[in-house]
Amino acid sequence: MLFRWLPWKFLIGRAARAYGVLDPVRLLARLRGFSQPAEIQEPIELLRAGIIFQARGLINARVIQYNLDWIWPYWVEKQYNPLDPSFVPRSFSFGHVNLTQRSWTAVGRPDVPVYPIVDPHGLITPLYDGWSLDFWFLQADGSHIIPSRLPHVRQQVYFNPHQMIHTQAKVPGGMLDSQTWLAMEGGWPVLHIRLEGRSAEGGRLIVSIRPYNPEGISFVEHIGFNYGQLSWRVNKSTLIGMDQAPAQVLFSDYKRGDVFNMLFAWPKAQEQSVHCPLGLVTSAAVFNVPAGASQAVRLTVPMAKALRREDPKRKWRRPRPHVSDATVCRAVLPDTRLQFLYDNAVHTLLMLSAGEIYPGPFTYKRFWFRDGCLMLHPLLCLGMIDRARRHLHHFAEKQRWDGYFLSQEGEWDSNGQVLWIMDRFQQFTGESVPASWRQAMLKGARWIMAKRTPLDSGKPHAGLLPAGFSAEHLGPNDFYFWDNFWAIAGLRAAARVMEAAGATVLATGLTEAAGEYHHRVQACIAAIDPDQSRGGIPASPYRRMDAGAVGSMVADYPLQLTPPADPRIRSTLEHLLKHHFVSGGFFQDMIHSGINPYLTLALAQTLLRGGDSRFADLLHAVASVASPTGNWPEAVHPFSGGGCMGDGQHGWAAAEWVMLIRNMFVREEGSRLIIGSGVLSKWLDDGRPVEFGPTSTPHGTVHMVLRHSGRGVSLDLKCNWRKGPLPLDVQVPGFAPVRLMTADRTHSVLLSAAN
Repeated sequence: MLFRWLPWKFLIGRAARAYGVLDPVRLLARLRGFSQPAEIQEPIELLRAGIIFQARGLINARVIQYNLDWIWPYWVEKQYNPLDPSFVPRSFSFGHVNLTQRSWTAVGRPDVPVYPIVDPHGLITPLYDGWSLDFWFLQADGSHIIPSRLPHVRQQVYFNPHQMIHTQAKVPGGMLDSQTWLAMEGGWPVLHIRLEGRSAEGGRLIVSIRPYNPEGISFVEHIGFNYGQLSWRVNKSTLIGMDQAPAQVLFSDYKRGDVFNMLFAWPKAQEQSVHCPLGLVTSAAVFNVPAGASQAVRLTVPMAKALRREDPKRKWRRPRPHVSDATVCRAVLPDTRLQFLYDNAVHTLLMLSAGEIYPGPFTYKRFWFRDGCLMLHPLLCLGMIDRARRHLHHFAEKQRWDGYFLSQEGEWDSNGQVLWIMDRFQQFTGESVPASWRQAMLKGARWIMAKRTPLDSGKPHAGLLPAGFSAEHLGPNDFYFWDNFWAIAGLRAAARVMEAAGATVLATGLTEAAGEYHHRVQACIAAIDPDQSRGGIPASPYRRMDAGAVGSMVADYPLQLTPPADPRIRSTLEHLLKHHFVSGGFFQDMIHSGINPYLTLALAQTLLRGGDSRFADLLHAVASVASPTGNWPEAVHPFSGGGCMGDGQHGWAAAEWVMLIRNMFVREEGSRLIIGSGVLSKWLDDGRPVEFGPTSTPHGTVHMVLRHSGRGVSLDLKCNWRKGPLPLDVQVPGFAPVRLMTADRTHSVLLSAAN
């Protein structure tokens, strides 16, 4: 109690002035003045993550720039190079973080929740946020292959049948090749690496343990090598096995510098281990390569400990339906690039939902309801019902006692999102949701209604949810329409579920509450000064039209709270297209400061829904910024082409790619199904069949094929409806619209050219 009575603000301010530094109390007050008053100023989860991230940046600043004679990862070699477009000056930077090449690919399987990552030039990080393995080829003629220092390497991903990442670096006369995949051995995952070097002049193939990863320094204090077992042990814990004896194993600590430099100064005595209290141990295994020949080395890293840390209760060991191509909705596209991106996005969604559902394998390897809901939606469309059911069970278990689906304090969108996705599950399956879900939904709906601000306050935000941090791409604390649109959709979703369960009174009350809420939000939007709104919907009633207005577009997609081509939605969209697009993609000025793939794709959905063919331009713009391995970071640097925000393989981006491709073939408009409205004309000009399905819908499943016949283009449909015949609106561009009444069977119709 004594602490409450002490004049802490006065004492802190006086101490700050005495030492000639800024008064932190007054500084925080100034900062908070730029946002609306809120019960949560900064979510503790984001503060915690930010502190960890910036602490890493501080360590990077202390270590990297004073040791530029080391071999560093690709992002450092680019970002610290004054002649490279990725160069970032460092003079007044508090810390040095990866701002230009946040692009990597997880090596994973749909049923195993561990995620080794490979950076764009082949650096492999086996363990979460751990050290890495790098590979070099020192040719006898001195033209060394150091992938992180090369301007270009070739990197591809294959599925044959499981994912493999192939990285190839070439210089005149030589080649360095690595293949990385995750296998199951004895019921446990093992990371496999096959390394091959070839040179006309011969040389040395190097495998090196590095105390860093694509985020920066990751401490390695001890490395030992067992010559009998042919294995390293890193930090007295993780083993790295190899299939043959190296000619030499070298070790170095921070005082001696990078082990790379020792490769050119043969040590007098061979060591077996090294320890560095600063955590900057490096080691290298050397394999001789004869002239004109190749040398291959296989490495293995057991991942059992990583799996135990990820899932200590070993829930992943429970029997699950095998994930195969036959169980997943398939796309057959004439455009090989779009086909590859679709297939890889499906793999990303399955991989990142193997255990807990994560929006990324590295930086974002933690749970948010928002990302989880938006990733579960395409999984439902793909027919992965059992997987979605498992995650939604966990969602209900995560709910707080008062009904709040808490990811992090101060974000008010999660309740609406969870209610919405649970209702979508019921729609897509035709099942009644479990009683435990209904109870969770009812508690969640009541939380929404209780959380709203008073209707009689006389303020523009009366009746809206409180000011909150919301989705981080909208700005500081404010009364975001994003939160409120999700909340309205959530109440409507809860009403449908209660109605289906026979709880008519509860359903009626929720429907009325949603209607009143929606009317209040519409009145709030209508009352905004026209000079402020410009006919659109700003991010909040207190904001001008800026990049944050992208959050208000959720009323159109995916929630359909507004009709297609709604005037205010259209005005908001046109404002964003005119003022906030770079290189064909939505450029999020706030925080991300990059081209955002998933928000660009969401805007493409609005164009598609409104019958605007410009959706295809956004589709191709997002395809153009995908990595060679078919992934997207959260935001893309406009010059480097690498990631500048978030995780390098973003699950939300993969989700939106799958959803756009799906909706181009089969999309919902209210209770109707629209078939083929986004099929590109050039696909049909190709002459090959175009196919999609079977995709789940609220009415059952549908599988469609467009093919050329002797009489023109025909549409073949295979439908499996739950409640009898269903009308379908066929709207393939370039052909006359057709209304079909389909039953549970195959249909074929010849499309007529539009007049």
